[in-house]
Amino acid sequence: MKKINLFFATASIVMLAACSGGEKTTEQTTTEETIESVKIESAALQNVPQETTYTATVQPDKRNNISSSMPNRIKKIYVEVGDYVKKGQVLVDLDASNIIQQKVQLDNLELEYNRAKELVAVGGASQQQLDQITTQFEAAKTAYDNLMENTKLLSPVNGVVTARNYDDGDMTQGPILTVMQINPVKIVINVSETEFTKVKLGMPIDVTFDVFGDEIFKGRVSLIYPTIDPMTRTFGVEVEIPNGNNRVRPGMFARATIDFGARERVVVSDRAVIKRAGSGDRFVYVYNNDGTVTYTQVELGRHVDTYYEVLSGVSADAQVVVAGQTRLSDGVKVNVVE
Repeated sequence: MKKINLFFATASIVMLAACSGGEKTTEQTTTEETIESVKIESAALQNVPQETTYTATVQPDKRNNISSSMPNRIKKIYVEVGDYVKKGQVLVDLDASNIIQQKVQLDNLELEYNRAKELVAVGGASQQQLDQITTQFEAAKTAYDNLMENTKLLSPVNGVVTARNYDDGDMTQGPILTVMQINPVKIVINVSETEFTKVKLGMPIDVTFDVFGDEIFKGRVSLIYPTIDPMTRTFGVEVEIPNGNNRVRPGMFARATIDFGARERVVVSDRAVIKRAGSGDRFVYVYNNDGTVTYTQVELGRHVDTYYEVLSGVSADAQVVVAGQTRLSDGVKVNVVE
């Protein structure tokens, strides 16, 4: 009986041990890190042309409003819109009735003036009387000359008539005609204050007009405004453009390009540049010596061929990612491939 009990006890221990060994649980967690493959290129120093293009609207070299200094009735207008006129050409005749009356008054005062001079010479009149009549005579002569200038209106320039605001018989109350001198024409561009010392009188400027495609017109700097606009931090530059054939007309849209020479700048491939959605910020991934990348904001300048000029954010010895950026984030490790 004791032997049977001993058998069952031994069997139980063996079975318990067997069951215990079979229920062994092992929790294994394997973390696999995915390393993205990228291509990189080195930033470089390169001479970058410093050309800047400005937009402007063509203006006449001179704009003259032809009008009388006093209200008067128009007798005859001799020109129409689009007519070319020469300096000194009669454009408008105004009513001359006032000038006739003024001429009679002037002639009478001239007689009195001459008589007063003779009397003073022989002691028949005082110097004070002569001074009084002299003042009246000079005032009448000035009024007569003014009427003469405002009875026949002349063109002050060689130009073209661009507006006619009255007809024959109308009373004048403002400009009758507008005459523009369009050879040469000019544009005024607003240049950044950082270039103030670089713009010089006579500097050549290439100008294009949308209506003429890529045809280049040669202009020159004719005036540099002496002050900086504190709101825009720009200054005005007037560019004169020869227009002997009158092809360029006031109101046309123009683009003026100024060449400020070349400067040594850091450049990177345009494939490296990433635009952040919803903003104008630009970034690149810079490759580090430890195999990671840094998400770096950059300030870009000109886009030349397939490269961007970098004004700040990347040094000349940096390496930047040019392919594989879409799955990257700041600080991750990457695998560089050719």
